[in-house]
Amino acid sequence: MRARCHLTLGKEGIVLPFLRFKGFDSQFLREISPELVEDFSQLAQVSKEKVKVESIQVEVIANSPLSVEIYMFPREQSKHDAIAKRIHDLLSKHGYTQVHIFFVLLSPSLYYREGQPVQQIPFVQKT
Repeated sequence: MRARCHLTLGKEGIVLPFLRFKGFDSQFLREISPELVEDFSQLAQVSKEKVKVESIQVEVIANSPLSVEIYMFPREQSKHDAIAKRIHDLLSKHGYTQVHIFFVLLSPSLYYREGQPVQQIPFVQKT
């Protein structure tokens, strides 16, 4: 059995996923974002226009690592693994080897747009 996420949405689509980089230089993120968006869109099987890259600037109070938070609907574990590896490889190529990468998996039934839940979707499909 393979899990697959299928979204049935209105004409505007959905504005996910979000890739949120905490503690990184914004100019660095602008430089890598074309490659990042291209690779992520292929691995997650979403259009490039849907991929949002954000820089979160924080004031570190205690020891806090650089991190990448990925907000998206669930995929197969192998897709999450491939996405995390690709982001790690890209960041490592630029000297960022100690980055925490984690997914915040969203439930389509708990994702709201304009106060309305996204339509219920078939979530797991046996193949």
